[in-house]
Amino acid sequence: MNPFIEKIIPLILAFFVGIAFKLLKLLSKDDAPVLLRVVLNVCLPSLTIIAISNIQLKADLALIPFTAIIIVFLMYIISRTIGKHLKMEKTTFGSFLVGTMIMNTAYALPFFFAAFGNEGLARASLFDIGNTFMIFTFTYYNAIKYGNNSKTAAIEWKKFLRLPPLWAMLIAFSWKLTKVPMPALALNFLNFMGQPMVPLMMIALGLYFNPKRCNIGKAAIAIFIRMGIGLGIGIVLSALLGFKGITRTVVTVCSALPIGFNTLIFANLENLDREFAATIVSISIFIALFYIPWLIYVFQ
Repeated sequence: MNPFIEKIIPLILAFFVGIAFKLLKLLSKDDAPVLLRVVLNVCLPSLTIIAISNIQLKADLALIPFTAIIIVFLMYIISRTIGKHLKMEKTTFGSFLVGTMIMNTAYALPFFFAAFGNEGLARASLFDIGNTFMIFTFTYYNAIKYGNNSKTAAIEWKKFLRLPPLWAMLIAFSWKLTKVPMPALALNFLNFMGQPMVPLMMIALGLYFNPKRCNIGKAAIAIFIRMGIGLGIGIVLSALLGFKGITRTVVTVCSALPIGFNTLIFANLENLDREFAATIVSISIFIALFYIPWLIYVFQ
C-alpha cells in the first residue's frame, strides 16, 4: 500500500469512531468542544513549538499568514456577489457569507502532520494565524452585520490575542533566534503533550457531523465556493508568490479547506441561520475527509 495512504487511513477511521461513539451514546456532540479545547490549548501549542524549533527559517514563511488574509477577502467578494443573486433571507445569507470565509485550518493539521511531519505542521500553523486573525475581525464583523441579534457586540481582539498557538509561535520563534538548542527533556515533554492531537481532533469532527436537508442547493454553492473556487485561488496565489515544495502544498490545500466550526459559533451568537450553518459545515467536512488527502497527494 502507498505509504501516504497508510498514514491517512487511521485519520479517516478516527472520524468514523467519533460518529460511532455518538450513535452508541458513549459521547455526544456536547463533548466535541471539550476535545477541541484540549487540542487548541494543550496539544497544538506543544507540537507548534516542536515544529518551529525543527524547521529552517526561510523568507517564504513570513508570507504564509498574509496569503490566508488575501484568500478571505477574495472569498468575501465572490460570495457576496454570488449570494446576492440567490435571494436568500438576511440570516441565511449571513451564514452563507461567513461560512465561505472561514477555512477550517484545524481540520487540516492532522493531515499535514501525517504527510509532512513538523515541516507541514509549522507552515499550516502559520497559515492558521492569518485565518484566525480574519475570523475574529472581518468575518465576525459580517456575522454581526447580517445577524438578527439585537445586541451588537464589538469585535473582541482579546479572543485573538489569547490564542495559545499564537503564544506558542512567539515563544518558539524567540527561542529559535537565540540559536540555543532546546533541552531534550523539554522536547520529550512537549511531544508527550502533543501526541493526542490527531485522534482527539478527528473524533471531535465525527461528533460534530450532523448534515440536514436545509437549502441543499444553496449549501452546495457555498461549499463549491469555499472548496472549489478556493482551490483555484490557492493555486494562483502560490504561483504568483513563487511558493515551492511543502509551502506550495500547504497554501494550495489550505485554500480549499472545508467550512470552519466558527460558522456555527457565530450563527449561534448573532442569530444567523443555524440550520443552514450546520448543514454546510457538516457536508463540507465529510467531503474534505477524502478531498483534502487527495489534494495533498496531488500537490505534494
